[in-house]
Amino acid sequence: MSASPILYSGSSSAATRCADVVLLGVGSIGRELLCQLTSARHGALSHVRVCGLLDRTGYVFDLNGLSRRTLGNIAAHKESGRALRESALGLSANSTDAVAFMTARLRGPAILVDATAADTHDILEIVLERGWDVVLANKVPLAANQARVDRLRTVARESGADILHEATVGAGLPVIDTLRKLIEAGDRVTAIEGCPSGTLGFLFGELGRGARFSAALREAIAAGYTEPDARIDLSGLDVARKALILARIIGFRGDLSSVRVESLVPRHLADVSLDEFLSRTPELDETWRSRVESARARGTVLRYRARVTRRSVHVGLAEVPVTDPLSLLHGTDNQFSFTTARYREQPLVITGPGAGPAVTAAGVYNDLLRLIAERGHRAPVANSPVGERAWPAGARLRPLQPRS
Repeated sequence: MSASPILYSGSSSAATRCADVVLLGVGSIGRELLCQLTSARHGALSHVRVCGLLDRTGYVFDLNGLSRRTLGNIAAHKESGRALRESALGLSANSTDAVAFMTARLRGPAILVDATAADTHDILEIVLERGWDVVLANKVPLAANQARVDRLRTVARESGADILHEATVGAGLPVIDTLRKLIEAGDRVTAIEGCPSGTLGFLFGELGRGARFSAALREAIAAGYTEPDARIDLSGLDVARKALILARIIGFRGDLSSVRVESLVPRHLADVSLDEFLSRTPELDETWRSRVESARARGTVLRYRARVTRRSVHVGLAEVPVTDPLSLLHGTDNQFSFTTARYREQPLVITGPGAGPAVTAAGVYNDLLRLIAERGHRAPVANSPVGERAWPAGARLRPLQPRS
């Protein structure tokens, strides 16, 4: 295997500083991120040295950075369904111990990327205490109870670290970034509404075109649009987490238990094994066909919608008129509408692809670029777009000026 680490640079003289990155989670999003980081097309954008990879079974670590070839081999190993500890360089350890080991070995603060779907609070607290920045695709830590989220924010503030999490809502769309810029510019966000689930958007789009529920769900799973257990999407839990993350940014102080959630999972299938649930989804085909046709007869379409204010969060099934912009969403498109003091009569609307490993990894990558540009992990390379957001193809930001 090649021993040369990943070190992206616009010139050899600029290679004296780089950002050390540790990736927690080498699933579909983690592997796609590695692909984007190592592709020649992005090679001139940043100095990144991937030093560690972790999954629930173990880790791979090299203080000097893992080579492109090594990362490619590990990604292929993981894609085959095998554990990281079983790879050529893999070592057995739980993630908490492995992260503690890496923080002790790496010189200076690094960046931890959390691409899991697990409760990683303890791991995040360890790295934040040591001044590491954190980039999250994982929604779970920021949708935990308020005290735990406050704790992470406090630790980060005291150590001078950043927590960026664009990919937790809207995948690679500039949702969190736009919301924060509105607030930082002195605007007051009063409500957020929209369809934040590319999974459910895809599902209802397919149902509207006459697909069977079971077939549409299996297609979404095969495409990598769903959580590992699709019931997390269908129950509304994934949307509730996203809605809660947005709500907390504008001042909501409740927990998930405060979110009103309408589940699409029948009670008799909620607690069965995942394999049994998937095998029994054809039982739901007729029910959903009837609901879609009934909505069509009323001139509406089905969408799974979130409504967020400073005081309440509600997610659930809605019938929207065919004249409503939400009815026009295609594929995995998300849509977010921000009503603010300045965008009152005509809200600011963001629309674009919101599911899938490629766009989600792109959201993570954008956060990495921001940290590298703003936190001094390196000096910007001349003529490099570092710090500029390369939003996914199809993303549309429509700032609609309020009427006078």
